[in-house]
Amino acid sequence: MRRILLAPLMVLFLALCAPGIVTQAQAQPARGAISAEELELQRMLQGGRIEGRTTLPDAQSEVLIQPAGKAWRDFHNVTLAWVGGIAVGGMLIILVAFYLGRGKIMVEGGLSGRTIQRFNLLERANHWMVASCFIVLGLTGLNLTFGRHLLLPIVGAETFTAISLWGKVLHNYLAFPFTLGIVLMLLLWVKDNIPNGRDIEWFKQGGGLIGKGHPKAGRFNAGQKMVFWITTLGGAAVAISGYMLIFPFWGEFGVAEMQLAHIVHSVISVLMIAAMLAHIYIGSIGMQGAFDAMGTGEVDLNWAKEHHALWVEEQQKRETAARPAAQPAE
Repeated sequence: MRRILLAPLMVLFLALCAPGIVTQAQAQPARGAISAEELELQRMLQGGRIEGRTTLPDAQSEVLIQPAGKAWRDFHNVTLAWVGGIAVGGMLIILVAFYLGRGKIMVEGGLSGRTIQRFNLLERANHWMVASCFIVLGLTGLNLTFGRHLLLPIVGAETFTAISLWGKVLHNYLAFPFTLGIVLMLLLWVKDNIPNGRDIEWFKQGGGLIGKGHPKAGRFNAGQKMVFWITTLGGAAVAISGYMLIFPFWGEFGVAEMQLAHIVHSVISVLMIAAMLAHIYIGSIGMQGAFDAMGTGEVDLNWAKEHHALWVEEQQKRETAARPAAQPAE
């Protein structure tokens, strides 16, 4: 009796569903056929680019995979590690070998006990601001490349996460005083760092670092001029590319521009770190009396005559000209 009552309901249900079943069956491609969506997916996979659809106003959010992403990842994980390792590690090896072979560079005539002002308070304060910012920026930047391989096994995951998090914060915010210091450094010292013919002679004689004798130089010798331009031009490139990464996709910048900014930022940074290691070495343990220039601002007169003879002559002429003429006795 129950089957007799349910039969009409089953017939009615099949009648209502039949058009949908037929339509769905017609929509199914024949076995072995490929739908348009599958063809598009295969095309994107072959090109290495996969996109989707989102409701976000930014069209770049629809890109899931793009070919240049793999190249950038290989650069960050492999190429950058080699470049940074060779540049920074190689410089450390060279400096250790130089110290063992040459030793500390002493003032040949000995310290005189008399001093001359080399840098004023503003110059020293700006130098130390740039230097301290650069050290933190360099260490936190190196952590992004080498931290997982060198630091993580030592401190553990939790500590490494905290170090990396705070390092990112410091890296982003210290970029602003670093940039300000670079601009001020350019304004303070550019007039004394213009290359000239004496710089060629300085390099020919090894700058007093190799052999005996010290080529005459003005306020900055050729080696210091090289450090100055590496700092200002390299710092400008690092700052501009860094701001592109802090404020991504600004204006017309897309993913390709962000990847290029990262490559420029990271490569120039590791090269600058290598150069600054040499600068720090010479200004500290590598040369007697050099640290005083940025320490107290006063350097020994014999040291100044040895390394910056032309500058000392100019300073002494100015001092002589500024002295009041002696009054004859009545």
